[in-house]
Formats: sequence, C-alpha cells, structure tokens
Amino acid sequence: MLRFEHPEHLYALLLLPLIGLLFWAARQLRQRSLARLGQSSLLARLMPGASRYRQYLKLGLLLGAVALLALGWANPQYGAKLMTYERKSVDVILAFDLSQSMLAEDITPSRLERARRFAQSLSEGLRAERLGLVYFAGAAFLQSPVTTDYSAIQLALRAAHPDMLPNQGTSIADALAVAEEAFEPNNKSHKALILITDGETHDEAAEARAKQAAENGLIIYTIGVGTAEGGFIPIVQNGREMYKRDQTGNPVRSALNEDMLQALAQAGNGRYFNLNAGSEAVLAALKDRIDRMEKRSFEERSFEEYESTFQWFIGLAIALLLAEFLLPYNRKNTSQEGRLFD
Repeated sequence: MLRFEHPEHLYALLLLPLIGLLFWAARQLRQRSLARLGQSSLLARLMPGASRYRQYLKLGLLLGAVALLALGWANPQYGAKLMTYERKSVDVILAFDLSQSMLAEDITPSRLERARRFAQSLSEGLRAERLGLVYFAGAAFLQSPVTTDYSAIQLALRAAHPDMLPNQGTSIADALAVAEEAFEPNNKSHKALILITDGETHDEAAEARAKQAAENGLIIYTIGVGTAEGGFIPIVQNGREMYKRDQTGNPVRSALNEDMLQALAQAGNGRYFNLNAGSEAVLAALKDRIDRMEKRSFEERSFEEYESTFQWFIGLAIALLLAEFLLPYNRKNTSQEGRLFD
C-alpha cells in the first residue's frame, strides 16, 4: 500500500510548468538577440559547436530532478504489514433530523446549521467509538453503518439538507427502527443512539418504540434543537424565498417539543439535552456518559510499519542535477567546418 506522509508537499510539482515557461521565454529572447546579429546560416557556421538539442536535454534533466525532489519531500511510504489489533468501543449512531422544520431560524443561524455543527463536533469527540449515521424526516434511512471511517461521517454531515429526503414530516419511530437494525444482532449492551431533532412530530409510536429498543439494550439520548417560542420555516418556491404555510394560508410556526424529547429519553434509559444550554457543555456531558458505558472488544485491521522511500528519490534527483551541471551546452567540434579564417 502506497501513501505519502506529507501529501501537501506535492504542490511543489507546480514548479514544473513554471520552469518550462521560463525556459521558453529565455529561448525566445535568445532567438531574437541572435537574429539581430545576422542570418541563421551564417551564425550556424560561426558556432559549429552549438547544439540545438542539448538545451532540451538539460531542461529535461532539471525538470526530472525537481519532480523527484518534490516526490521525495512528500516521502512516499509503503505499508509493510497488515496489522490486526484489538480495540474496545461503544457503537454509537447519530440520528439526524432533516425535516423542513429544521430550517427554522429561531436559533442562529438556523436549527439545521446549529445541529450540523454540533454533530460534527460530536463525531470528532467520539473518535474512540464506532459511529453510524441515520437521516430521517417522513421516513428514515441509514446513511452510514457503524464504522471507524470518521471522515465519511463528517462529509455526510456537511452535505445534510432537507432536500435530500422527498418524504417530509418527522417520523422518529422510523429513525429508531432503522437505527436498531443497523446495530449488530449480538450487540445487546454496548450501543447508544443520539437523536438530534426539534422533536416536532405527530408520531405516537415513538415512545413505545423507544421502550422496546431500551429492552434490547439500546440507550437513547435526545438533543433538542430550537426554542419553545419557535419560528417560521423558510422555503424556496418558484425561485422565491417565503415561509411555509398551512392549508389556510397562515405561516407555519415550528416550536421545540421538549416534553416529547424528555419522555423519549426517559423511555430509552438516557437523558435529554437542550442545545441552547451550550454545545460544549452538551458535548462534555454526552462524552462522559458514553465513556462510562461498558466497552465491546472487536478486531480492527490496518496497514502499519510504513517504510519511507524518500532517500531513493532524493538520490536520483541529485544524480540528475549533477548530470545537468556536467553536460555542456556545446558539443565538441573536430571538423574544419566553421574555421572561416584558416
């Protein structure tokens, strides 16, 4: 397995076209200067040792050396061994609400953006655990199974938007069902669900589903996003931004349903947190509770003991630079051609 220890140093390869451009500009200037001295046929006889191709050869050696130096600077490494080691963690699934009510701006900049930032910080803080991601609105689907690929979770959260789910509404019971199926069947006591939502739902089955999940060993934490006063829901319709309206034409006001989220957390043997209390405080409290959960052992494999190979690239680059330095621009001329005055 090949990797670069410092891939950002590969930007040095951008010097190659710059050097080529400078060479072309210098050659054009040289040609114009020679043209002022006389005809090209006469100049060729005056400079019989001049080589047309050695300039390009020296340029090629220089470009090759610069390319090898950039690659060596980035330090190519080969994975020498596939390592297997034991790891202990809790399986945690984030259930992220993507209903249109999350667009409400009763908290700045919006419920969706505040929830997204919190979820990204949470996934960073839980890197010791295996994480999964569920999106839900009128229905739910598994965006990412439990994994240690935290960058994939982060990427998915950055792209999260209600437009991804055509079936709008808020079905928390569906989110619980999808999350339960995502856990391994033999995992009965090392799993947690973190539900990030405004709690605005008409789903009466959610609390019953939470109790059933708790009986199967799932601990449910709920994170409330929004305010009790609520706010209107901005939408774009026919290219115009307006507020979502009900059947009577009045703007729909969405409010945080704390009572439902508290009941859900209680049914799931967890705890409710209000994001307005401060993201850092909620993150610390959640991380503390999950850290205290019993960990489950599993095997993880990865390539380790990478062997650096930068010295080969640097050595070859030095050889090319030395060859470029020793190679003359002119070839040896042993003929009588060009001796105009003999």
